[in-house]
Parts: sequence; C-alpha cells; structure tokens
Amino acid sequence: MDRPLNIFTSHNSRPWAKLHWLDPAHLEKFMPRTLMARATLTIIVPIILVQVISTYVFYDNHWKVVSRRMAADLAADIATIQAVIENYPSPEQRAWMIENASQTMGLDVTLQFGSMLTGPTVMNGESDLADPLPEALWQALHRPFTVDLFEFRTDRLVSIRVQSEGGVLTVLVPRRRVLNNNTYVFVLWMTGSSMLLFGVATAYLRSQVRTVRRLAQAADSFGKGREGPDFPAEGAFEVRQAARAFNIMRDRIQRQMTQRTDMLAGVSHDLRTPLTRMKLQLSMMSTTSAEDIAALYEDLGEMERMLEAYLAFARGDGAEEAAPTDPAELLEKVVHRFRREGADIALEIANVSGPLAIKAIAFERCLGNIIGNATRYGKHVRVSASHTGPYFLVLVDDNGPGIPEAQREEAFKAFHRLEPSRNPMTGGVGLGMTIARDIVRGMGGEITLNKSPDGGLRVTIRIPL
Repeated sequence: MDRPLNIFTSHNSRPWAKLHWLDPAHLEKFMPRTLMARATLTIIVPIILVQVISTYVFYDNHWKVVSRRMAADLAADIATIQAVIENYPSPEQRAWMIENASQTMGLDVTLQFGSMLTGPTVMNGESDLADPLPEALWQALHRPFTVDLFEFRTDRLVSIRVQSEGGVLTVLVPRRRVLNNNTYVFVLWMTGSSMLLFGVATAYLRSQVRTVRRLAQAADSFGKGREGPDFPAEGAFEVRQAARAFNIMRDRIQRQMTQRTDMLAGVSHDLRTPLTRMKLQLSMMSTTSAEDIAALYEDLGEMERMLEAYLAFARGDGAEEAAPTDPAELLEKVVHRFRREGADIALEIANVSGPLAIKAIAFERCLGNIIGNATRYGKHVRVSASHTGPYFLVLVDDNGPGIPEAQREEAFKAFHRLEPSRNPMTGGVGLGMTIARDIVRGMGGEITLNKSPDGGLRVTIRIPL
C-alpha cells in the first residue's frame, strides 16, 4: 500500500515555501518605525490597489468601448460623405453635402481634385491599426488615409485625409469627437476622492496616535522620576484600557515606594538610638583609658558610616521629586567639597546652559560617590560636563590603577568590592557605584565605565535633557 504524499516533509516541499517574504519577521525589516507611519501605510496601500484595479477595469472596458464607438461613428460619417461625393459628382450636390456635413455633423470638409496621398504616415491596411480610430476608418473606407492630431491642435481640430477617386478628401474633426474626455474626468475624480479620503483618515489617525504618544511620554516621565497628574483615559478602547492600567501601576509603585521610605525612616531611628546611647556612655566613662575610648569611638563611627550606606542604598532617591536645577552649580558644589578635603580636582564646564529637571539631592549623592572613588584611587581627578546632543554628559577621569574591562560590570554589584581588603576606610562598603547607577537610571540616564585617557578609570554619566 502506497503511503500518501506528505507535503510537510521538508521546507522546500511546502507550496508556500517561496512566500517566505510574507513572514512577519521578514516584513518587519521593511515596515516604518512609527505607529503613525504604519497606520498611514495601511490606508495608502488599499487606496493604491483600488486605484490600480479601477484604472485597469476602466481602461480595459469603458475607455476602449467608448473610444471604439466614437471612432466607428466618425468613420461612418466620413464614409457617408465620401460615398455621396463620389456617387453625386455635380458641384451643387457636393456643395450641399459639404454644407450639410458642417451643420449636422460638425465636420469641415474640402476636396482637392487630382491630389494623391503620399508619405510614411499614409495608412493603407498594411500599417499598424491597433488604435481604435485608424482601425475604424480602414474598416469603413478601405482606402488610404492619414490622421494628424497636431496640425490644427491650436484650433482643437483633428485632420483626416482620405484618398478618393477624384482627389484627396480632407475632413477637419473636432477633437471631442476623436478623444475620450472621460479619461481626464475619471483621473481627476479618482485623484480627488483619494486625496480627500487620505486627508480625513490622516486627521483621524493623528488624533488616535497622539493619545498613544502622550501615554508613552507619561511612562517615560514616570520612569525618569518626574511626577505628573493621572493620564486621562481617552481615545480608542484599547488606549483607554492601557491608560487605566498605567495609572493603576503608577499608583501601586508610588504606594510601595512610600511604604518603603516610611519603613526605612523607622529603622533608621531605631538603629541610631542605641548608637547614641553608646556614645553617651563612652563619654561618661572615667576608668577606661583614652586610647580604648578612641578605639570605641572609631568603631562607632564605622558602624554609623556603614548604616548610612546601607540605608542610602535601600532608600534610593526616596520621595524626592525632580525639579529644575543648575547642573553646573551642583557640580561646583560637590567638587569644592572635595577640594576642601585636599583632593586635586580639575573642573571643566562647557556648553551647559539652563536648568535640568533632576533630583538634586540624589544626583549630588551620585556625584559624591563617583568623585569620592576617583580621589580615593587616583592622585589627580578631572571632571568635565557639557550638553552633548540630547544628553547632559559628565565625565570623571582619574590617573589611578583603573578597573580591568572584565571586572567593570562587577563594580556596580551591591556589596561587591574590587579592593581586596575589607577595610571600609580604603574600599568602602561596596555600595557607592550601585547607588550611583540606581540614581542615574532613576532619572532615565545611564552610567558606564571605560579606560581614561589619563591612565585610570573614566566614569561617563548621561542624563537625558
């Protein structure tokens, strides 16, 4: 028993294998990037298809039929005129025929006795008779003739010359009897209706896409930590549904952030209270040596620094709202603080104009962590800031040992220290870069590590304007 043919045995055997270009993943390469362009394309393509199909049907049926009928009617009139002139050769009868043709048929007829049609434009049945008018004239006359569309073009006349027995019969025909004017009306109607449909559809699509664009802007602003009112649920049903989901999500995230901030505030108070009591007890001790008391004070100070670092990492940027801030002034403030501590820092600020919507306290903490690391490992630090394209750019370079490329991403891990010792005075607690990245990303920016031209590490901060 023969087995049935399985068309799915191989990819090449599939009947639709050659239609791989219809795959959505393949078509995505050729699709426009924006929603407005894609929606407009879904309107333009059907309009063009309708135009092409309608034009084909019109030219293949209506235009050809009408043109043949007009050519046949004109050929019949000319054949009648020629037959009357040849069969009734008296001057009175010819004059009557010519006058009657002018009044009833709109044709200007003249007869040149003894003339002959010559030249390459003469059609005698052996020429190309694909056009409706020459074909109809040959079928009605079976005599040599010429058709000239340009000799009397300014008078909107077409010249037709026919070889008759007595000479050349010249007939001047109005162009409206030869050319089908419905073609121009059809083209104008199709173009006008398409433009009107396209304009109405574009205006409607623009209003729909505008809502989606505002939703994207609201999500982008919220991701950068900028507060704003609830997004209005308007537009199509799917857009309203997405707007309501976005508002619910934003409220849930804000509620969780508020609860976390309140919890950390309570934890901070509870942990600082016993540390304060321990300091007070140390200050009241009289039997303990001054060296031991100093060591205990140092341990307490280390515990406070570690506690502040942990709380700063867990708290993030807290409930601080983004506000217009002069970034150049903020940089000068941070750099001046480290200079007072003896750090060698060069500050370069160029092309920085106008305030920037950032969380000033959080960004100051971020800059402090990064510049602090640079001064800890390098003897000379260079800080530069500028507006580069759509970003506010900050570069922090040092001449320290730097970080190997394979370990740069590990520098952002929480509690991860590249410095081998566990001494917080030399390596911190491993949260500085983590906090800095969280702050920068919370404002929609990015922070990266690269090799510095000064030989050490370059920290690049990009904040969108």
